[in-house]
Amino acid sequence: MKPKNYKLVSFLFLAVVLNAFFACESNFKEVQKINYSEFVPSGEAENFNLKYTDSGRIKSILISPKMLDYSNVTFPFTEFPKGIDVTLYDKKDKKTFVKSNYAISFKGTDLIDLQGNVRITTETGQLLETEQLYFDQKNEWFFTEKKFKFTDPKGVSYGEGIDFSKDFKIVNSQRIKGEIDQSE
Repeated sequence: MKPKNYKLVSFLFLAVVLNAFFACESNFKEVQKINYSEFVPSGEAENFNLKYTDSGRIKSILISPKMLDYSNVTFPFTEFPKGIDVTLYDKKDKKTFVKSNYAISFKGTDLIDLQGNVRITTETGQLLETEQLYFDQKNEWFFTEKKFKFTDPKGVSYGEGIDFSKDFKIVNSQRIKGEIDQSE
């Protein structure tokens, strides 16, 4: 059997619960703001020009319109949102040129992720074009699973998936098609 004031008690109970709910939501948003940290770089550089040397010899030159350093986050990285232009030098001072519209370097992994109109050229006329390419700095090795176009004085080939040394002396390509002159 229901008490006489059942509707009144139910209404009051519902009013108290709804009031508590809306009051808690306001406090919950405030608590969320406490744990919020703004994702901002710890350093920023414009018209960035870095020369990397080893034992007095230039190993590489990195030029970028903008560099953002995020060394203050859990997984630190350096971002180049407006692209990079890199010149790599081998032991005989032969150059390899790398360009991309965007790049990100992950600290502690020695990996650079190049994205957007990636172009690698050598002094001997070899050119690789793709939309994304990774560079392993420690091993001086490039790789991608994306589609690519490789132009060489001997011909042009297309494929999907390639890895190679920075001087193109060792090239492993997958799913390729094209014409290469092998008469030499």
